[in-house]
Amino acid sequence: MTRHLAVALIALWVGVAHAFDPFVVRDIRVEGIQRIEAGTVFSYLPVKVGETMTDEKAAAAIKALFATGFFKDVRLEVQRDVLIVAVEERPAISQIDFIGNKDLDKDVLRKGLREGGLAEGRSLDRALLDSAEQEIKRQYLARGRYGASVVTTVTPLEHNRVGVSFSVNEGEITKIRQINIIGNKVYKEKELLDLFVLQTPGWLTWYTKNDQYSKQKLSGDLESLRSHYMNSGYLEFDINSTQVSITPDKKDIYITIGVTEGEKYTVSEVKIGGEMLLPQAELRGLVQLKSGDTFSREKLAASTKRITDRLGNEGYAFANANSIPELDKSAKRVSLTIMIDPGRRVYVRRINIAGNTRSRDEVVRREMRQLEGAYYDSDKIQKSKQRLERLGYFSEVDVDTPAVPNTSDQVDVNFKVKEKATGAIMVGAGLSSTEKLVLSGSIAQQNIFGSGKHMMLALNTSKVTRNIALSFTDPYYLPPRSVAECALVCP
Repeated sequence: MTRHLAVALIALWVGVAHAFDPFVVRDIRVEGIQRIEAGTVFSYLPVKVGETMTDEKAAAAIKALFATGFFKDVRLEVQRDVLIVAVEERPAISQIDFIGNKDLDKDVLRKGLREGGLAEGRSLDRALLDSAEQEIKRQYLARGRYGASVVTTVTPLEHNRVGVSFSVNEGEITKIRQINIIGNKVYKEKELLDLFVLQTPGWLTWYTKNDQYSKQKLSGDLESLRSHYMNSGYLEFDINSTQVSITPDKKDIYITIGVTEGEKYTVSEVKIGGEMLLPQAELRGLVQLKSGDTFSREKLAASTKRITDRLGNEGYAFANANSIPELDKSAKRVSLTIMIDPGRRVYVRRINIAGNTRSRDEVVRREMRQLEGAYYDSDKIQKSKQRLERLGYFSEVDVDTPAVPNTSDQVDVNFKVKEKATGAIMVGAGLSSTEKLVLSGSIAQQNIFGSGKHMMLALNTSKVTRNIALSFTDPYYLPPRSVAECALVCP
């Protein structure tokens, strides 16, 4: 007798009635596959040959196969204890085309779609197509084209494949027509708008594109506005609202910013608290604010940074200096307390060098002012970075100081460099009344064989004279007696 089991997708969520008696699977057969390997289907089945098939396992099998995104229909059938998995594959995307795009390159659009899961060779998913349209619109929005529209066309091809075409109407670039600031009394609106990157169309905006709205640029402008007030003593300054409106034809944008300036505060006193490992007089000398000064958030931040940097020179790599303001609103004065938490003194475990594919390790390490096994010193680390940059061998020098895992008093110092060309070839020719034709040429290498040594060969020849010059320079011909001595005496 033949038994048939058809399990609908809805059964995964509402449960299925008892469709058949549990049976031992004698064999499993997959039907309907074209591109997908049978082994892929088997890997998602919760039952194997020789095991018992139940309603629960059937529901789990269909759920797992649908979740792969490879199939648009899945059915399970049973015939003489043989489990038949009948599937209908989703068509594969053979090609993706773009029509009407001028402002954005096709490769840029394809990259955005690929990151969203839509690419040639993958299975077609209608939900992904909707997401792809939104992604294309998002990329045009980022370029100020708020009127952009996208129409998707899917063309069936042979062998269960499809072609996907996105027809783009880019629309016109939306321009900022007006920026208004409401609530300002101390500063004129024009003075505040001069702080902004965003602006209305002008002589140079065709090049700078600053008349095109950008959420990131607006956020930066609002922070510039806040900093301007906070650095001028307006400690309670606040941005109440930011409204961005676009006209129905998607051509113009209007920005309105509401602010509350508050009162101007002066500094009544600056106190230093916490664990002071350095003389208080030295710490006070690092503070850029004093009694009677107009409050400035920039100077306060610079003061706390100078304190943490100074503690970093003593080995306290994770020192914190936090400021606590106390407002006297009636007198419009603020008292500042800088609390210092030096943390634990830190040692440098290792100095790691990466990226020096041509320069020898010793060429980099001999520029180090920070020593392994010594206390962490932020000033020496920065000097080491500066010395590497001045060598002229590297286009980039980056440094970071990650904490050593499972320790609280050790860090590694990682220098990452990027090599650049250090050789030069020059050829010249000239005419002289006495020497006639004069030819000259030179070849120089500032980092020969990655050794840090300099070599140059120059030739100057004419009918009368011939000069050949060879120079060789070893900047470390007479090195210090030890690395420790170099760290102490070298600049």
